[in-house]
Amino acid sequence: MKNIRKRRKKREDQARRPVLNRDAEMTLISPHDDAELDFFKKRALSSAVVLIFFFAVLVSRLWYLQIQQGDKYRQLADSNRVRYVEVVPPRGNIFDRNGRAIVTNRPSFNVVMSRENSGLNDELLKKMASILGEDVSVLLARIRKMAGTPGHIPIRLAEDIDWDKVAFIENNRLELPGIRIEVVPRRIYHYGNLASHVIGYLGEINERELKASAAGVYRGGDLVGKMGLERLLEKDLRGEKGREYMEVNSLGFEQKYLKGVEPLPGDDLKLTINMDLQRVAEDIMAAQDKAGAVVAVEVNSGRLLVAASAPALKLDEFVGGISYKAWQALLDNPRHPLINKVVQGQYPPGSTYKLVTALAGLAAGVITPDTVFYCPGYYRLGNRTFHCWKHAGHGAVNLIQALAQSCDVYFYHVGQLLGVDRLALYAEKLGFGRKTGVEMQGEKSGLVPTAAWKMRRYNRPWQEGETLTVAIGQGFDLVTPLQLCMMTATIANGGTLYKPGLVESIRDPSGRLVAQFEPHISGRLTGQSANLKLIREGMIEAVNSRHGTGRAARLKGITVAGKTGTAQVVRLRQFRHMREVDVPYKYRDHAWFTCFAPAENPEIAVTVLVEHGMHGGSAAAPVARAVLQAYFKDRLKKTGNPALVMSSGRGGRSRAD
Repeated sequence: MKNIRKRRKKREDQARRPVLNRDAEMTLISPHDDAELDFFKKRALSSAVVLIFFFAVLVSRLWYLQIQQGDKYRQLADSNRVRYVEVVPPRGNIFDRNGRAIVTNRPSFNVVMSRENSGLNDELLKKMASILGEDVSVLLARIRKMAGTPGHIPIRLAEDIDWDKVAFIENNRLELPGIRIEVVPRRIYHYGNLASHVIGYLGEINERELKASAAGVYRGGDLVGKMGLERLLEKDLRGEKGREYMEVNSLGFEQKYLKGVEPLPGDDLKLTINMDLQRVAEDIMAAQDKAGAVVAVEVNSGRLLVAASAPALKLDEFVGGISYKAWQALLDNPRHPLINKVVQGQYPPGSTYKLVTALAGLAAGVITPDTVFYCPGYYRLGNRTFHCWKHAGHGAVNLIQALAQSCDVYFYHVGQLLGVDRLALYAEKLGFGRKTGVEMQGEKSGLVPTAAWKMRRYNRPWQEGETLTVAIGQGFDLVTPLQLCMMTATIANGGTLYKPGLVESIRDPSGRLVAQFEPHISGRLTGQSANLKLIREGMIEAVNSRHGTGRAARLKGITVAGKTGTAQVVRLRQFRHMREVDVPYKYRDHAWFTCFAPAENPEIAVTVLVEHGMHGGSAAAPVARAVLQAYFKDRLKKTGNPALVMSSGRGGRSRAD
């Protein structure tokens, strides 16, 4: 028990024992030491803050790179091993009204080089120049041309190479890093140059077009429509590009196909054009080396059957890019092949305008069906004399006779009674002086002169003598062949003016109908049925009577109604006594003929312009006859009508129609 108490006391004493020995020396911390201790504490704290800050920056940067910008840097990493190329879609096909292919596509092979080509050097360029049969300087020029375009766009070294070159390049790929074959569609023209101004052509996109296009739609070197429907309906025809993604190694060689997006072909067009009739029109114009236009429309719908401009373009010259020499030849050609004369050619209408003057005179009441004027071969207005084309005169003629024989003096009388402004009013009702709205590029409006127009244009008052020249289609009058054909169709169908139609329908690659075009009425001549019937009778006489000026258009078994016209190009006294064939080509008169058939139940209207053809009856009417014969060939077979015999010209006029 005693021992237990001793041990307990010992433990208590130890618990109360001071930490320091009472006899030990004590060391006090000075103020200096205390400050130094605080300094080290603060320094340690600052270091910790800096470390924490840098660690936070590192974490946030890693978060930014991997989370915020992860996709971007993954793409950059992939770009070192993945290359994508755009796949050009086939353009839409173009068919005629009967479903016959006018323009389709074929595969062609281009040689392209990737921009990332690490193996590009003089040796590679020399190899490619040798393979392609080109100078190195030519290839360098093509490479420099692509400077400034996006890096993923390959450099096109050659286009449409033959199969032997394709095989050689593919068999030697290991020696040609970054070089590959690109398969692209190329246009095929199944009817050669027929309807060339309607179809148009393709060309390489220029800088202005590239800037104006939506982002990503085109790239440098793409082919786009430059003229005709190829340009007007570019958005429908072009399709949508596809993509192919390929894995490449460090040398630029393609290793394997990764994935792709198929290109979407363009939409197909079905036209109203009948290529059989188009061929007849263009062949006869070309065979006689004629410049001008031939237009044919359905009388009761306005659908175009023929839209021929001569001379035609050589469409194959534009495939792959036309040469400077060939382009300059087109620009210098005096027959202007680059102009679509159907809608861009503006000409005085000559005596075909007498149809307008006749309708205006009847509608305004200044003449009646029985009105007769005497033609002595001239007409006097003050101290001026206006001559008839027939110097001996036509004698006393009524309206039908005046139309049939194209008497100038008769229509001088009508024009003076009307005045230019009333004449202009009816010309505008028949569609002159404004665009028709047809699906053709660059259509012109023509010109219907008025007194106010002359004052605005020339700051001079209208002269009464100018009304006389306008009344017979000379002077300031300007029309396009299409406008004249639509007027003829309006007379034929009883007074309905249609908007001419060229595109029947648009379908997507699956055949689904995208757009269907129906006949559109632009205007009506109300209350003119009797007057139009009278004019039709005059046109029938012009073709079928003994003294008619349009006899060269006559068909056995089909009654044709028409009107000839000769438009003065320039009035020069030095040519007055020359034979017409001796007058320089550019000064010769233009020849017109416009008609419809069958006269009893009209179906088709045809208008022909022959530039510098001199006489409508001899130069233009036979062309119209050929088109009509092709249109009615099945019906003519039943009547036993012989093959087309070209007019000798004896049925034409001596100096006018």
